[in-house]
Amino acid sequence: MQTGSTDQSPSSIEAVVQRITYSNEENGYSVVRLLSVEDRDFTAVGTMLGIAAGDRLRLSGNWTEHPKFGEQFKVESFLEILPSTLDGIRVFLGSGRVRGVGPVTAELLINTFGLEVLDIIEHQPDRLLEIRGIGPATVEKISASWAKNRGIQRIMVFLAGHGISPGIAVRLHRRYGESALAVIRENPYRLAEEVYGVGFLTADRIAQKLGIASDAPERLAAGLLHALSQAAIGGNLFLPREVLISAAQGLLDEPDVDLEGIIDALRRSGHVVVRLREGESEAVFTTRLDRAEETLAVGVARLLASEVDFRKTLNAGRLVKWFSDAINIDLAKEQERSLVTAIERPVTIVTGGPGTGKTTLVKGLVKIFGRYGLKILLAAPTGRAAKRLEEASGKEARTLHRLLEFNPVERAWGRNAENPLEADCIVVDEVSMLDVELGARLVEAVPSGCRLVLVGDADQLPSVGPGDVLADLIKSGVVDVIRLQRIFRQGEGSLIAENAHRINRGQMPVYGSPNQLADFYFAVRSDVGEAATTAVEMAAGRIPRRFDMDPLTDIQVLAPMHRGEAGVTRLNERLQEILAPPGGPEVTVGSKVFRDGDKVMQLRNNYELDVFNGDVGRIVGLDVEERELTVNFSGRAIVYQSDDLEDLSVAYACTIHKAQGSEYPAVVVVLHDQHHVMLQRNLLYTAVTRGRRLVVLVGSKRALSRAVRTESVRQRHTMLASRLRGRWLSLRHS
Repeated sequence: MQTGSTDQSPSSIEAVVQRITYSNEENGYSVVRLLSVEDRDFTAVGTMLGIAAGDRLRLSGNWTEHPKFGEQFKVESFLEILPSTLDGIRVFLGSGRVRGVGPVTAELLINTFGLEVLDIIEHQPDRLLEIRGIGPATVEKISASWAKNRGIQRIMVFLAGHGISPGIAVRLHRRYGESALAVIRENPYRLAEEVYGVGFLTADRIAQKLGIASDAPERLAAGLLHALSQAAIGGNLFLPREVLISAAQGLLDEPDVDLEGIIDALRRSGHVVVRLREGESEAVFTTRLDRAEETLAVGVARLLASEVDFRKTLNAGRLVKWFSDAINIDLAKEQERSLVTAIERPVTIVTGGPGTGKTTLVKGLVKIFGRYGLKILLAAPTGRAAKRLEEASGKEARTLHRLLEFNPVERAWGRNAENPLEADCIVVDEVSMLDVELGARLVEAVPSGCRLVLVGDADQLPSVGPGDVLADLIKSGVVDVIRLQRIFRQGEGSLIAENAHRINRGQMPVYGSPNQLADFYFAVRSDVGEAATTAVEMAAGRIPRRFDMDPLTDIQVLAPMHRGEAGVTRLNERLQEILAPPGGPEVTVGSKVFRDGDKVMQLRNNYELDVFNGDVGRIVGLDVEERELTVNFSGRAIVYQSDDLEDLSVAYACTIHKAQGSEYPAVVVVLHDQHHVMLQRNLLYTAVTRGRRLVVLVGSKRALSRAVRTESVRQRHTMLASRLRGRWLSLRHS
């Protein structure tokens, strides 16, 4: 952001938050409208995560002049001030910041205790029992919430003194409790590895304030580990040694520092593993990811080496013929071959685009194994993908977490090498979404002699998590791979499957005209604002009317990225205004607003609530007093307390990455030049293959052409293929 300063001298101002115009939940950057104690309206910008409307703040910073938005206060630090007037106390308590106290209870407390109410809550909470309707359970809830908030306040004061946003205090208190300050003082770099949302740069700023030298070994080690963690976010399992050193030197702003010795020290302490690569530089892994990749390679090699020849007891060819007759369909040769291979071989990969018969394969395995009383288990990486698999196969399918009996409280897996799954065949769908750590957990729990069938589309986006499991298993050359290419699904004149394959070949899609009834359209809009408006109109009105679809359950808007006029954030705001308009009760979290009936998505794995990244549900209950939401996820009602709401987002629109593994009756895909950094063939292919009955592209021809042409995808740093080959050859020759 370009600013021209009007006053470079530090300023301090007290003000009350009127509304939060914008808040980035990832880095805390916010745009806030406030009213100063002198009744002056103004806008403040800066890192202010964790604030809410009605908060009274003491801001420190400078007045600046933005060329477009005018005068703004650029915040360097801030402190929350407890109110001292009845009106201020009323707003503070009614804001939901103290659990157990909402607007109604706040009024009762103020009417009974007046200006002393905050002091009574802190020092004499038992007196709250004097109020009719407040029982011991509510008092305990209020006291615990108040103690937590005061603990966070103490961390806020410490952080503010070291130039760090108080919004970080909530996460530190959640992770360390009353020990937070001691941890920070002892080694602030622990925060970067142990607290979500506190990166190396934040920890480094604290360390500098505490006087830790720029070349201190703990700082250099933290920089190296952070470079590896950033690489993992990008999907990499390791970094070549020289790439890691260069990345860490840039991060540390120490271009000449010698990090070789620090890497060796991290290896000796067990934090990293250094692997040799033939003809290439050494690979440096975090110990966790090295162990996961090794476990996956060893597990697959074990299954390959322990094959039980099914042909000795059953004739696979005869079984496939029986299945073909049972469903009254003449199977194509490649379908027959895929079924025979899956029956006869210990590990089989079946890959193909939409409509190529992957579902028919699963149905065949279910029927064939069921006929002989053999146990077959079905699973997928996400709840949405598991539900689709179950609907398609007619047999129960579970998420991999549930299949492997993950215990969120103990963070332990009930099914493992010591307690393997009981099955004759395990089919896992949407394997392109499988990251290396979940893949390792899976193969550990597959017993020797059990067939493992991995089904997925190798041309889709790779997993969000680190690794490229499906591609690496195919690349290894030791696993049987069946590629389905002939299109079977969808009727005469259908364009969805045809266009998916055209895009995959680098050809522009073909589409129907607006006056024709088709299943694939392209609404050309060169202006980004018009593109966004058209996408909203399509999803909220035109498609529901023309195709008799429910805008909430049948239609999903997809975009490549969050930012911009045609990004997910702004599209969600506009769709929510139409599909869940204001006027009723709502709960706000920063700049996010949740309303009854909203379609929402879980943004991160929450093992305590048993909901996972990408799960989509509907808000079916909303408690403004407690700041709690009840969300229905496929028939499961999950209660979100205020602390969990930051991991929830409105989901009328979502990124294409988040939609992976899902299928919708209709998708509206926004593509514009604004998204140019994300426009690649596999991204567009993944978006198009999310639509079952209707796909509508909205945007510029240039953006569509760029996406179709751009095939180059950065290869992830992995060693799974070479490890698996080595393990397999070793077992064969032993």
